[in-house]
Amino acid sequence: MIGRDLLGIEDLDRADLERILETAERMQEVGTREVKKVPTLRGRTIVNLFFEPSTRTRTSFEIAGKRLSADVVNFSPTSSSLTKDESILDTARTLDAMAPDAVVVRHKVAGVPKRIADALAAPVINAGDGAHEHPTQALLDLLTVYQEKGRIDGLSVTIVGDVLHSRVARSNIYGFLKLGAEVRVAAPPTLIPPAIETLGVKAFTSLREALDGADVVMALRIQRERLDGAYVPSIREYSATFGLDRTKLRFAKDDAIVMHPGPVNRGVELSHDLADHRPSVILDQVRNGVALRMAVLYLFAGRPVAAAQEG
Repeated sequence: MIGRDLLGIEDLDRADLERILETAERMQEVGTREVKKVPTLRGRTIVNLFFEPSTRTRTSFEIAGKRLSADVVNFSPTSSSLTKDESILDTARTLDAMAPDAVVVRHKVAGVPKRIADALAAPVINAGDGAHEHPTQALLDLLTVYQEKGRIDGLSVTIVGDVLHSRVARSNIYGFLKLGAEVRVAAPPTLIPPAIETLGVKAFTSLREALDGADVVMALRIQRERLDGAYVPSIREYSATFGLDRTKLRFAKDDAIVMHPGPVNRGVELSHDLADHRPSVILDQVRNGVALRMAVLYLFAGRPVAAAQEG
């Protein structure tokens, strides 16, 4: 049985990952129906506790919960007692006293979902915490690659960009390695975490070398507020060296796919043409995000709290 909470891909084993992905594939059928709803979580309550802005993750969790017939409550910090200096843990405990069946947490500080999980009876799902992990993003990326390539074992995956600050990169590194892929990262030296090779990845400061023979190429969002003048001379120079376009992509395999967790800085991480057309699978990632989060809610919120605590 998968544990009570979903805090990171690092905590899961291969069997856990495969179970979640298999469940997500079954959930995809619901999205093809005229009435996109099943009674699986009828009577259950999901709280989306987002302390950080989000479009794709929050919306897909809300749609996922509603397609499973759960009651979904979206918590807004700006209209809560947090504005009156209530602590995050007190806010979480207050919500927990209302007996939700799962709490989805997103926060800009690493470790906050874990602290909340330690204090609550309800299962906690990490929707992204600081530069730590973003497990459901990695899971939907794994699902997308599996459906595009028919396998993950033996594939070569290249992750390009701000690996240093990226929770998406960390979760994907754990996930792809656990399912048997080779993982490479490519970035300027200032954006590669120290000793990242200890995770089992290969690090490159040459994009051409990192792309050689790649089956999957994933561009990461450049966090402009952190980078310009601090980690790279300029965004323009970064784009010229590490921005992906069809010319640079020719060093990857002919059937390589291009991914991005979004939002995309067009003309920086990806050319406009590459962002909008094959081999980009960005919109497939978005579509798969709903089914994947349906699977996660089903597996983590669909069992009694007592059973979840034992798990």
